[in-house]
Amino acid sequence: MPMNADTVLPCLDEAAALPGLLRALPPGFRPIVVDNGSVDGSPEIAAALGAKVVHEPRRGYGAAVHTGLEHATTDIVCFLDADGSLDPADLPRLAGAVARGADLAVGRRQPVARGVWPWHARLGNNILARLLRRRGVPVHDIAPIRAARRQALLDLDVTDRAFGYPLELLVKAGRAGLVIEEFDVAYRPRAAGTKSKVSGSLRGTARAVRDMAKVLRR
Repeated sequence: MPMNADTVLPCLDEAAALPGLLRALPPGFRPIVVDNGSVDGSPEIAAALGAKVVHEPRRGYGAAVHTGLEHATTDIVCFLDADGSLDPADLPRLAGAVARGADLAVGRRQPVARGVWPWHARLGNNILARLLRRRGVPVHDIAPIRAARRQALLDLDVTDRAFGYPLELLVKAGRAGLVIEEFDVAYRPRAAGTKSKVSGSLRGTARAVRDMAKVLRR
């Protein structure tokens, strides 16, 4: 069954990844590239490849993602990092789950090779996911790939505009009683020429965990 789903791609200096990623998007998944202050020509590359480009001057993962959500117009909206580490071919499975009745479908990353997911990033993720499960949220990953109904996400009123955004989204989804389904998704090396803002260093991971810990204390 054909599907139309706006696909939000938060982007900060992902010029090396965008061509392959945008060409790999399944039919019907319209890209909305939210540029978060790139200096490597990312927005121009995205526009040349047919993506809708939105500029979000406030730095932060949550700021970029939420701006993309506000610019989406389809009932079901998908979200995917723009670094090439996640396979766009997984999007129809997640969007399909939402079309069949789930409120939110999320990915559980499965590394395709050793070293893809640094130990410090995986450890921080596992701790946060365990805390979520204790709260009744059935997930094993705080993954940056998801699909949901646009209005359901807006109704959650997620306010974090930094790295705590995906965790706050899951916490509030659990409180609201939303139906959440989780699917295994391939986790690949980032596209050559790009650099992680989170898992690429202990400092980046610590910053993300700090932002997410604030969410759990609210």
